[in-house]
Amino acid sequence: MRAPRLLSFALLLIGAAVVLLPFYWMVSLSFKAPDEIFTPTLDLWPNALRWQNYAAALSRTNLLLYLWNGTVVCAGILVFQLLFAVPCAYALAQRRFRGRTLVFGLILAGLLVPFHVTAIPLFLGLARFGLIDTYAALIVPFIASVFGMFLFRQAFAVMPAALFDAARVDGLSEFQIVWRIAFPLALPAATAFGIFSVVAHWNDLFWPLIATTSPDLATPPRGILYFRDRESGDDVGPLMAAAVLVVAPMVVGFLMAQRAFIRGIAAGGLKG
Repeated sequence: MRAPRLLSFALLLIGAAVVLLPFYWMVSLSFKAPDEIFTPTLDLWPNALRWQNYAAALSRTNLLLYLWNGTVVCAGILVFQLLFAVPCAYALAQRRFRGRTLVFGLILAGLLVPFHVTAIPLFLGLARFGLIDTYAALIVPFIASVFGMFLFRQAFAVMPAALFDAARVDGLSEFQIVWRIAFPLALPAATAFGIFSVVAHWNDLFWPLIATTSPDLATPPRGILYFRDRESGDDVGPLMAAAVLVVAPMVVGFLMAQRAFIRGIAAGGLKG
C-alpha cells in the first residue's frame, strides 16, 4: 500500500508544479530588471528584487481604478445573480408546479450555450437602450445565471421538505423561508458559486472589450492591456507586476474560502 500512496503523492506534486510554475514565473519576472528578463540563460529568481516594477505598475496606468472597477462589477453581478438564482432554485427544488421538469431541462440546456453565442444580440440590445460604455453594460448580461440556479437547486433538493413545512406552520412566508432558512443552510453552495462567479468575471476580457471603450471603466484584465507599447512591445516587468496585483486578490480569496468551496461543490452533487 505504501508504493501506490507514494506514487499518488508524486503525481500530485508533479501536477501542482505544472499548475504553479506559470504563477511562479510571473512573480519572478515582476521583480526582474529588463536586462535580466531578456537573457539567453534561464534564471528562476532575480539577482535583486526590483520593486520599481510595482511602482511603475501603479503609476503608469490607473491600476487602482481598474481594480475598483473589477470589484464593483463582480460584486454587482454576484448580488443580482443571488437575488435571481436562489428563489428560482428553491422553487425548482421544493415546490411542485406544472412544467417544473421542463424548466429544469431548459436550465440544463442553458449550461451548454457559450456566452459568446449571445454576445452580439446582447450588444445590440444594450446599444438600443443606450447602455453601452456603462457599468450596466458590464453587469446586466450576467444577472441571471443558469449555473447558479442549477447549483442552488442541487443544494436545496437535499434539504428535508418537513423543515420548510414546519416553517409554513409557524407562519413564515415563502420569501422568508427562502432567505431566512434555505439560503443560510446553503451557504457552502453560495460560497462555491461566489468563487466561480467572481473569478470568471474578474478575469473576463472578452465582454469588457466589446461593451466599453472608456479607460475609466476598464476592468483589471483590460487595464493590463494599457501596458502595451506599439514601438517596444510589452514592458514585461511592470506588466507582470500588474498581473500579480490583479491575480493576488483571487488567490487570497480562494485560500480563505476553500473549505466552504469544497463543501459546496460536494453538496451540489448529492442529488440530481
